[in-house]
Amino acid sequence: MITTIISSIAALIVGAAFGYLVRHLVVSKQAQSIEETIKKQLEESRINANNVVLEAQEKASGILEEIKREERERKAQADKIEERLLKREESLEQHAVDLREKEKQIQNDLQKLTEAKEFVTQAKERIGQELQRVANLSIEDAKAALFKDVEQKYQQDLVEYVAKLMQQRREEVEKKIIGILTTVMQRYSRSSAAEFTTTSVNLPDEDFKGKIIGKEGRNIRALERLTGVELIVDETPDTIVISSFDPVRREVAKTSLEKLIKDGRIQPAKIEEKVEEAKQEVTKKMQEAAEAAAYEIGIFDLPKEIIQILGRLHFRTSYGQNVLRHSVEVALFAGMIAEELGLNVDVAKRGALLHDIGKAIDHEVQGSHVEIGRKILKKYNVDERIIQAMEAHHDEYPYATSEAYVVAAADALSAARPGARRDTLENYLKRLQELENIAGQFGGVKQAYAISAGRELRIFVTPEKIDDFGALELAREVARRIESELKYPGEIKVIVVRETRAVEYAK
Repeated sequence: MITTIISSIAALIVGAAFGYLVRHLVVSKQAQSIEETIKKQLEESRINANNVVLEAQEKASGILEEIKREERERKAQADKIEERLLKREESLEQHAVDLREKEKQIQNDLQKLTEAKEFVTQAKERIGQELQRVANLSIEDAKAALFKDVEQKYQQDLVEYVAKLMQQRREEVEKKIIGILTTVMQRYSRSSAAEFTTTSVNLPDEDFKGKIIGKEGRNIRALERLTGVELIVDETPDTIVISSFDPVRREVAKTSLEKLIKDGRIQPAKIEEKVEEAKQEVTKKMQEAAEAAAYEIGIFDLPKEIIQILGRLHFRTSYGQNVLRHSVEVALFAGMIAEELGLNVDVAKRGALLHDIGKAIDHEVQGSHVEIGRKILKKYNVDERIIQAMEAHHDEYPYATSEAYVVAAADALSAARPGARRDTLENYLKRLQELENIAGQFGGVKQAYAISAGRELRIFVTPEKIDDFGALELAREVARRIESELKYPGEIKVIVVRETRAVEYAK
């Protein structure tokens, strides 16, 4: 038993020793293997480090070489710049030397010129004194005598030259104007016949006159009171005449009568109803007419109040010409003229359309229709350029813009074209008489005749009192007086005739 235990213990000890030995051998081998691995890694790291150092040295060497090369280039460039600056400095120095030389030369020349000027002045004084001594005349007297001699000698040549210049300039301007106006007239194809606003109402039969008058005149008095017109019932068959200075009232009365005649029941209550309907209808008609006029021209943003006032021109006439239709024509003409001249077409059109807007209410407010129109446009904040374009068409205000001249020309063109306007015989004769009276107020005028329907004024002068220069001046003065004192469509040609006759008898 003991032997067995001892054997076991001995075997255990031998096994432990053997296991220790084996483990020691294994650990030694592992340590040796790790050491070799570490040595290999150290060697590889050393080799890599050497390679990195060599590569860094090569890169540093390349960078250093590049820096040296750039430094050499910058130095070479700086040397070139320095060389150019030195050359420029030398050039400037030479230029300064040349300028100083020229300055000295100029000063010398100026000194010589001053001396020469003094010499000439002294010589002129000596010559003038000598001439005064020889001719026994002062300088002023000699100058006056010389001018008088030249004037007498070349007076006819001067007159012919001035007349030639005026004729050439007039021909050039007229040629340009005729070209533009002809183009404008050809592009506008509306009929030239003047419109006629009737003031009479046709009746179906004579019995309606009695119905309109009513019992004891109640119907006709009610109609006159509500419309503000006068109804004339006379012997004219089947017709009643409406009389009123206000064209809008006249239109309201005419529309009311037509409605009453169509209804057949004519009594004060029905008259009041139809008059109210007629007022609304006429107001709507004016609004539509103004809107149509603006649309025809191509203007779509006028204030509503301006449109309402503009519509009242639909029932107003000037020399038989409908004012709204005239305004549309002027706007179309102005637009075409402005386009030909390269001006602001929109401003010209608007100024032309609104140039007579003051005529819509000129019986209600004091002042000319131009002044009233300016106040209306300013009240509704219309562009100042448009106001400037419309305010000068009757020369009440200066022509502030080029468009103002265009509006004035278009206004004259619309008024003066054939058939546009009519005039009464009384006004026609009065205008002819006024033309002749204006010419007769000038001295030296022998006779004056207004011919060609008042479009030409021919003046005969006394040749002993007015020379050729005076004839030219007289024509201009008469034209200015006509422009400032008379109102007329189109233009008036003023001709001054100066005739000298030499008569002798052979006996």
